[in-house]
Amino acid sequence: MSLNRNEKATVVTDVAAQVARSQTLALAEYRGMTVEHLNALRKIAREKGVYLHVLKNSLARRAVAGTPFEVAAASMAGPLIYGFSEDAVAAAKVISDFAKTNDKLIVKAGAHAGKALDAKGVQSLASIPSKEVLLSQLLGLMQSPIARIARVLAVLAEKRGAGAPEAAAPEAAPAAA
Repeated sequence: MSLNRNEKATVVTDVAAQVARSQTLALAEYRGMTVEHLNALRKIAREKGVYLHVLKNSLARRAVAGTPFEVAAASMAGPLIYGFSEDAVAAAKVISDFAKTNDKLIVKAGAHAGKALDAKGVQSLASIPSKEVLLSQLLGLMQSPIARIARVLAVLAEKRGAGAPEAAAPEAAPAAA
């Protein structure tokens, strides 16, 4: 079904609004995928906060014109599904992970930080841990020196407590009784 001019303008406006909020674009060819597989991919994308849409390439090129994703315009050919995400790795991760389990989905290209990515670049971006994992790793690194200092201080306090004179202990016992 063909879109009229107003419907095309609406699609371009909607996609451009999503592009403005996004950090990453991932493109994949979906030729030969079943509806069930596409629905499963869309469900995973929704859960991860990825805007996933099948678009006409000409409309997608218009939507990314003048944005950092314009570098990927040369890769916009063939039946593509577009994944945009605010998280730097979410779109690449969703598409790459799904492509591992479904041989019909082929990662084609992408864009991140104004740089065009090939299929290997998208997969490399997908291999980066998520924001939550990176934050927890950073917190662990920050807590590690503090935990070591606390353990050393506890050992020193224990040694000083063991080295205290025995005469002080009996005097404290009658006062408590």
